[in-house]
Amino acid sequence: MDKAIQEELKAHLMQTNETFRDLMTRHHEYDALVETLESKPTLSADEEIEEHRLKKLKLQLKDQMEQIVSEYRLQHAG
Repeated sequence: MDKAIQEELKAHLMQTNETFRDLMTRHHEYDALVETLESKPTLSADEEIEEHRLKKLKLQLKDQMEQIVSEYRLQHAG
């Protein structure tokens, strides 16, 4: 799918789909936390575990968002 169309679809879902909006918001929050951890010169063992946990959560959220996009495309296919 064209990247511009994909971005338009995501923007539309952000405005119209509360679940998608919540997933995207949480994804951005986790991303910011990961960036904070990655900006440190060294991480403690607990921080490394937390970084790994956050990355897994981000992937799960991304998968859920992609599922919503796919379902929307199927429902609105012309």
